[in-house]
Amino acid sequence: MGRISKGQRVLDCFTHTGGFALSSANNGAKEVVGLDISADAVKQATRNAKLNALQNCTFRTANVFDYLTEADRKGEKWDVIVLDPPAFAKNRGALENATRGYKEINLRALKCLPSGGFLVTCSCSQHMSPDRFRKMLAEAAQDAGKRVREVYNGTQAPDHPILWGVPETHYLKCIILEVW
Repeated sequence: MGRISKGQRVLDCFTHTGGFALSSANNGAKEVVGLDISADAVKQATRNAKLNALQNCTFRTANVFDYLTEADRKGEKWDVIVLDPPAFAKNRGALENATRGYKEINLRALKCLPSGGFLVTCSCSQHMSPDRFRKMLAEAAQDAGKRVREVYNGTQAPDHPILWGVPETHYLKCIILEVW
């Protein structure tokens, strides 16, 4: 986050307690806005920014789907957009709807990124395979009329190991795409 957010405008969607937003602000982002639908999460993220003396970081209570739709309608742009939603597919039966939801937020975010911008997109849904996640991202980019290149592909930290033979332990996907 430090390398891609330095001097940039960053929008952190589904911010929860502000992890990505705080990292961006601490690493020299020009302006950071964090969004979450939970007023309690926004209150905690705001407190975390104050505890870290970060002046360039604000948080708002908002529905991310609606916010990105309105931002696109108004022509608003950010240099970096982070999408780190809660699990959309908590069971296999929810996977089709979850895939549509992931595609929709990624499509909306991509429309709010200029050429040279970065999309940091994550999924913690264990039923969303890495291949399915990548395919969904490719479709979202195509539908948004954006060309992208992958600059990072990661998963959870070592304190949440992936156990071979236990597929549900490979739950976190994080991909950073550069728009061009």
